[in-house]
Amino acid sequence: MWALISDIHGNLEALNTVLQDIAGKGIPNERILCLGDVVGYGPDPVACVDAAVNWKLTLRGNHDEAVVNEALGFNPLAREAIDWTRSQLKPGWLSGRQKKARWEFLKSLPLTYNLDKALLVHGSPRDPTMEYILRSECEDLLGEVPAKIKDIFSRFETLCFVGHTHDPGIITEESKFHTPKEIDYHYEFKEGRKYIVNVGSVGQPRDGDNRACFVTFDGKKLWYHRLEYDFGTTQNKVRGIPSLDPRIAERLAIGK
Repeated sequence: MWALISDIHGNLEALNTVLQDIAGKGIPNERILCLGDVVGYGPDPVACVDAAVNWKLTLRGNHDEAVVNEALGFNPLAREAIDWTRSQLKPGWLSGRQKKARWEFLKSLPLTYNLDKALLVHGSPRDPTMEYILRSECEDLLGEVPAKIKDIFSRFETLCFVGHTHDPGIITEESKFHTPKEIDYHYEFKEGRKYIVNVGSVGQPRDGDNRACFVTFDGKKLWYHRLEYDFGTTQNKVRGIPSLDPRIAERLAIGK
């Protein structure tokens, strides 16, 4: 069994709740796959990166990339959070070994990973860090498969696991988007078919459900898990950091 997580965004309370649940399912760190955005927005980037070092895989998300490079194309709220996050993580000349190792870890995150016949990316196979695969893009006025969706499906063999949108769901080759609730939080993949799976967000859910989200996967079946966590503590931390916009705290309560 594998646990796939994504978009932690420096939210330690959500991450600890998810990791505790994963451990309770008997899944070790060596079976945890993270699809990126360990940092950005949240108040605990250091602790979240320290946790990520122990997992089987952590991919590079757009916020991870922006922290170690430059925040291009981000809105002011996100950019301010990235700048603050960089100030917490980037080592100076006199920094200790652990801080330097943490920075090198972020700089070296891979863009993609193949798990048997499944492709893992943060955003999409066409642009691993930046491109979104949005629920709204699955719809076509004529009822046909949109060109973008068709092109993305042509770029992987069977399954493609993504994050980035913070909107969990399964997209079929017919361009139908199925939410976790619609599939009763589990799904069995049919042989010979292709699927895109958005695993949702641990620390910044945006599908109207404020609970942390992740999936488990055994090679044929997938389960979505939603967990309540102490978002009030995270909110208070955000509000205590002048460089972080209070709207980051507010959205945690509504999952938007």
